[in-house]
Amino acid sequence: VQLQASGGGLVQAGGFLRLSCATSAPTLSNYALGWFRQGPGKEREFVATISRVGRRTYYADSVKGRFTVSRDNAKNTGYLQMSSLKPEDTAVYYCAAKFTVTGDTPTWVREYGSWGQGTQVTVSS
Repeated sequence: VQLQASGGGLVQAGGFLRLSCATSAPTLSNYALGWFRQGPGKEREFVATISRVGRRTYYADSVKGRFTVSRDNAKNTGYLQMSSLKPEDTAVYYCAAKFTVTGDTPTWVREYGSWGQGTQVTVSS
């Protein structure tokens, strides 16, 4: 499945952004969706994930309470709503998809078989 993340940009600390992840999956409900980010000089890290029909979500401690992951399977699209943004949230954000028949919420990079190209989020102080 192909994915394309969008919605990144430059925002001041305390602001918000909404990222979208458009997919080519004919049946998006067969895939768990995840969001990851990679800051300058850092490894790619887990941000959030949502199970294939949206019943379960899981977040990194660093974004819990500030970010909300969601999906619209009818539109083949996932979302990451980010609020109370901090300079340390600056990174390239990637969406990813994992084919699954369970309600799992994978958090490891290697669990995902499909990745989008990333969208830059820059938070100024």
